[in-house]
Amino acid sequence: MTYAGRPATSATDAVRAARDFLLHHPHDYDTVVRDFAWPRLEEFNFALEWFDVVAGEHPDRAAVTIVEEATGETHSWSYGELARRSDQVASWLVDLGMRPGDKMVVMLNNTIELWEILMALMKVGAVAIPTSTLLNDEDVAWRIATADARFAIAPVTLADRFDLARADTLKIAVPATWAHDEPAPEGWERWGASFGASEAFTPAGPTPADATSLLYFTSGTTARPKLVRHTQVSYPVAHLSTMYWLGVSPGDVHLNISSPGWGKHAWSNFFSPFLAQATVFILNYERFSAERLLKVMDTHQVSSFCAPPTVWRMLIQADLTRLSRPPRELVGAGEALNPEVINKVRDAWHNTIRDGYGQTEMTCCIGNSPGQPVKTGAMGRPMPGYRVVLVDPNTDELVEGAGEGEICLDLSYHHAGLMGGYYEAPELTAEACRGGYYHTGDIGTRDEDGYITYVGRADDVFKASDYKISPFELESALMLHPAVAECAVVPSPDEVRGAVPKAYVTLAGGHEGGREVAASVFAHCREHLNGYQLVRIIEFTQALPKTISSKIRRVELRAAEAQRVEAGQDEGQYFYRDFR
Repeated sequence: MTYAGRPATSATDAVRAARDFLLHHPHDYDTVVRDFAWPRLEEFNFALEWFDVVAGEHPDRAAVTIVEEATGETHSWSYGELARRSDQVASWLVDLGMRPGDKMVVMLNNTIELWEILMALMKVGAVAIPTSTLLNDEDVAWRIATADARFAIAPVTLADRFDLARADTLKIAVPATWAHDEPAPEGWERWGASFGASEAFTPAGPTPADATSLLYFTSGTTARPKLVRHTQVSYPVAHLSTMYWLGVSPGDVHLNISSPGWGKHAWSNFFSPFLAQATVFILNYERFSAERLLKVMDTHQVSSFCAPPTVWRMLIQADLTRLSRPPRELVGAGEALNPEVINKVRDAWHNTIRDGYGQTEMTCCIGNSPGQPVKTGAMGRPMPGYRVVLVDPNTDELVEGAGEGEICLDLSYHHAGLMGGYYEAPELTAEACRGGYYHTGDIGTRDEDGYITYVGRADDVFKASDYKISPFELESALMLHPAVAECAVVPSPDEVRGAVPKAYVTLAGGHEGGREVAASVFAHCREHLNGYQLVRIIEFTQALPKTISSKIRRVELRAAEAQRVEAGQDEGQYFYRDFR
């Protein structure tokens, strides 16, 4: 059955005009930045006024394709099928008592139910709270209570994670198989019941553009996660900037390695590809294998590929040349990429990974856009629709021209992609937006051409003998050593220097931690770093502490190192002074 779609509205036309402007000037950065303008919308619903309209125009185009690595099975759902099915799910949710503004914790894996429920929630005008499947029962209960979520959905295999959640939350269990009649745990609604609902969904009314669409918990690298509120525009429409950075186009097959529950999943597995009318491509695996990933990319002709630094670092350990047709677009996000990774991929694929920058609180605001010269190590330049400035963190004065400062957004300009604020935390919102700027908490440098290079979190940068140390700069140098797979640099308290750089290092396959490798790494540091930057202590570790979104928790490493020094424990440490 062909999906007829919904009629375009004036909001649809405004978003389409902005989208087409970006698509028609893919490599003309100067023109795009000068002339692009965000559409000004009073009402908008991404699912109804964009996705369903596109589905009516291209009902048979693949919207989501999922490959199960374990079995090799491939399933694909068209734009028309996903539009029709999400209408049915929306009708069912309304039958269950859901109303506009109601909130649902969405704790699903990369299965088609994730896209069906997110699209249905938007159609109802409800609020999705995407949540990682790695959370424990205490975290789940805390998130439900903090967000005041009346609804939750999760795989039946994770039902026990909700044992501590408040009793009045209506919970929906998604079966582990395709069987629609699979029973649900006691007290849970059965997902299979949604297939009996009406496919004719009628929304309650227009959706205000400033109404809440998504609530995201931040990654919590330094403190308890904050709850970020996004409107019907700030992610759904403003990911046009992310689409431009990715370089994704109509008909592309876009693969983004990301877990549900985090903002980057919405960036590249939902809004950007659907704005571009491309296909979201998913590879589900139990254990990551670079070789198998390359095989799947070749088989399915992935044309646009985005991955976090952890995946890129694993890929360069494999034989990249086995990929017969590398993707047209290569991007990295999550944390800044080390130059060594970029160079190895370029040598193998004759293409350059383009870095980008943003936060859960916004869409992509800085990036190396397609066709532009890439300066190794630089994140790029401001994306269309963003006014990025640097602010001196000590004086709060604007940094003009080339220089270093905190990466901020000038709030005198309309940034459609900036969050609607931290949920029910006006004091946190006011602090982040003080002085007429949105403060990211990240330090960067800007060169004479406007390229911005990441220095580090303001909390991570430290001083040693009164010299400012950027952990990322030292980590980039360490990553050039063939034995280093991952590393994190933190300050180690020192009576003379105040602090000295210490590196926690995980080793690549075939290398074992010991005095010989430590000597080699120290020698490498002497070759690649200035004297004041030299790593003074090395500790080999099997793994670095990370958030469930795979960001390194340097705050834990700093605390552990402070405790080690206070206790006078030197076991397992290698000191530069012993190798001179």
